[in-house]
Amino acid sequence: MPSDLVQKSFRATVFLFFSVLFGSGADAVKDPRPHSESASSESFPAPVYSETVLSANFEDGKKYFLDALLEIHSAHTLMLARQGIISKADACVCVDAIAMLERPGILAARYDGQCEDLFFYVQDLLTQACGEEVAGKIHTARSRNDIDLTMYRMRLRREILQIAAETAEAREVLLHLAASNLETIMPAYTHTQPAQPTTLAHYLLAAVEFLGRDIHRLRAAFATVNRNPLGACAITTTGFRIDRDYTARLLGFEGLQLNSYGAIAAIDYLSETASAIAVLMLNLGKLVQDLLLWCTQEFGFLRLSEGYVQISSIMPQKRNPVALEHTRVLASRAFSQAQAVLSCAHNTPFGDVVDSEDDLQPLTFSMCTDASRTLRLFAGVMRSAEVDRERMCRRAHGSFLSVTELADTLVREEGIGFTMAHRLVTAAVRAIDPEEPPERLVTELQRLAPKIVGRELSKPREVWSRALDPVHFVAVRTIPGGPAPEAVRSQIAIARKEQAEAREWLNAKRSLLERYPELIQDEVTAVKNAVR
Repeated sequence: MPSDLVQKSFRATVFLFFSVLFGSGADAVKDPRPHSESASSESFPAPVYSETVLSANFEDGKKYFLDALLEIHSAHTLMLARQGIISKADACVCVDAIAMLERPGILAARYDGQCEDLFFYVQDLLTQACGEEVAGKIHTARSRNDIDLTMYRMRLRREILQIAAETAEAREVLLHLAASNLETIMPAYTHTQPAQPTTLAHYLLAAVEFLGRDIHRLRAAFATVNRNPLGACAITTTGFRIDRDYTARLLGFEGLQLNSYGAIAAIDYLSETASAIAVLMLNLGKLVQDLLLWCTQEFGFLRLSEGYVQISSIMPQKRNPVALEHTRVLASRAFSQAQAVLSCAHNTPFGDVVDSEDDLQPLTFSMCTDASRTLRLFAGVMRSAEVDRERMCRRAHGSFLSVTELADTLVREEGIGFTMAHRLVTAAVRAIDPEEPPERLVTELQRLAPKIVGRELSKPREVWSRALDPVHFVAVRTIPGGPAPEAVRSQIAIARKEQAEAREWLNAKRSLLERYPELIQDEVTAVKNAVR
């Protein structure tokens, strides 16, 4: 192409580019969007934003946080008056307006875009009730940031207490069942295979122990959650001389979330709760998986009461243990939602971000709801379940489950090393059929001893036969944590002491959360009396 044509082509391209960018009279390129959709003319909130975010968050706010929001308004107003930041007369007008808000009307309201969120909706109602000047004063020295984090914590702490109480109840059911089965011999399993004899009480106390640890994790989460972030304001507190300890006391908190940046930015109060619930559901799910196996006809260890089984629509003989299946899937749901909470918070900036706010909070409460359903259903199922003790005992007598004690007895009675004892018992086991009686195993043990040990066994048959008795196997395991009845009784006593302490803790925290609204009302009365 000639050079002048190249230059003309280049100039035409440049002209077209700037015409599109800046417009050029009648030939300017027009914005193809309708006028109502252009970025400069569209008013807040955009319909799609309202539909997908603001409306949903408004409903969630009413459902989860309305009471907490109004309590925060009252406590903060009282604090401002106490500190002389607003007058007691204005405070009286405001707290009266807050008290007179019609909760049913607020709960029935639908999002119409006139206000950004529930906070502004309630603020408008207060403005209508006591005027913009007075209503506006109560927002001194605070932000939606610290208000939101305070609401979240106030609601979450109640969820934690509920789940802790239900965990303690499920633990109590298992503890009672364990105490009723101190001598119920059953097989213990490793790698899903029969391993050694134990007792049902010993097995259940393992679950009692992990539920006890779950309660400790929930208690730790409660301690983290129940700290007051109010007063952090947007993120750096305020120049007004507010009293954060006062609002903490009025709102039932047990201290401050001290650093104001962390009060707004840190999310470990939520992630710790989600983690505690995830571990609880994981623990319970593993137990339920065993119990479902026990309900099969092949095992037949456990039989659910009629209230927790369902029949087949086509097979009249079926007794489906669906209540345990529901327990399993509800535990999986709560576990998955806990993981989702952590995933939403992962790799977010350390600051004020919506990733941990309105959109995430409902997932937290859904997690708590499913965890609660899981625990309540599990406790109900196990409270009325029946154990087939005879079948458990028969299984414990088979499959060579007691031969570990036979090897141990060889060590004690014959003075040989455990490796040689293990080799002798292994050879005897392999020499007979698993269905043959224990006496055949003793015969093989004595027959093989000269070849493997180098001499005949010195003790009579009765010694080796007794070593193969599952009841004897359990009885000699008396050390702490073992399955012998006396060892299990000690474990039960410890668990009952822990249960009493957990109930005491629960009662104290419930009392704390029941009492703080009365503190607010007492302070309201005091302010009103001061004005009169």
